[in-house]
Amino acid sequence: MSFELLEKFRDPDLCRKILDKMESELDRELRFMEVCGTHTVAIFQSGLRSLLPEKIVHLSGPGCPVCVTHESEVNAFLDLAGHDNVILATFGDLMRVPGDKGRNLKKAVADGARVKVVYSPFDTLKLAKENPGDLVVFIGVGFETTAPTIAGTMKMAREQGIDNLRILCFHKTVPTALDALLSDEAINIDGFILPGHVSAIIGVEPYKFIAENYAKSAVVTGFEPLDILQSLNQMIEWRNKGEAHVANNYTRIVGERGNPKALEIMYEVFEPCDALWRGLGLIPGSGLEIRPEWESFDAKKQFGIEIKESPALPGCKCGDILKGVKQPDQCPLFGKACTPANPVGPCMVSTEGSCAAYYKYKLD
Repeated sequence: MSFELLEKFRDPDLCRKILDKMESELDRELRFMEVCGTHTVAIFQSGLRSLLPEKIVHLSGPGCPVCVTHESEVNAFLDLAGHDNVILATFGDLMRVPGDKGRNLKKAVADGARVKVVYSPFDTLKLAKENPGDLVVFIGVGFETTAPTIAGTMKMAREQGIDNLRILCFHKTVPTALDALLSDEAINIDGFILPGHVSAIIGVEPYKFIAENYAKSAVVTGFEPLDILQSLNQMIEWRNKGEAHVANNYTRIVGERGNPKALEIMYEVFEPCDALWRGLGLIPGSGLEIRPEWESFDAKKQFGIEIKESPALPGCKCGDILKGVKQPDQCPLFGKACTPANPVGPCMVSTEGSCAAYYKYKLD
């Protein structure tokens, strides 16, 4: 997209017109949840959160990959960091995610663990070739956005005869989490801003249940101010008409069927499984695990890793924040014991976390 076209999605006059229109048409509170961590940052960074009408309540959902990684999964990869002949490969935002007893990967490195930060799963191929006497274990977290690239990495490793690469698979799927949220009567959500990156892979069809089963509206949208405001305005118009729809307002990137090739690669290597989510607990069919025909890559099986419920971090309310039950500043640790420099919970660690965004951008 050209810079000139991109600037049109940030036009302050158009934004003000839509904000005024929303203000005039709102007759009661609208509680919307953005699901993607990039949307979280975009809403704060652009100043939209402070400009939205008072009757619009903004909630952040379970769309930050680091944040939804369960406490048990964090403890599992921290335990693995202590194994001899193991090199952990990870994206950088997992380095400071806290586990039990104050552990994290940065401290594990200080204690002698070998942990390498990579920028792409494909970097692990080179790492494995350079260390033939070790097992390189990539920590696979995130959603349908990253899973195809990891599946592609495994396919390339097999083609190249690389036999010392393993994947610790903690991938999760977004639609199942939204279904779990909507099934919880304690959670009050009127509509969703759906994730643009995930939707580029899976398309729009997997979200249709939101309108059909729950009579709620949802819009796939981009990350510019006009993208977000137009989608919110659309949901207000539908609600005023007593209608519920799922729409794609990000057609410049997202196709109705998503990316069929990426989905094909993903499901060639992975299959659905039950998964634990921070704050949401066990959600049936919400995870991805390595298929039996690819189990030579499966770090869980090689090391006998079982993921079970473990206690939440003391005092941390990340789970409630991910469900939209609490706002970040309603956590007793927020801005006190828990800051970006000294994070207690993962929502303050990741740049896509709602606590980190709230801390950085909130206007008092």
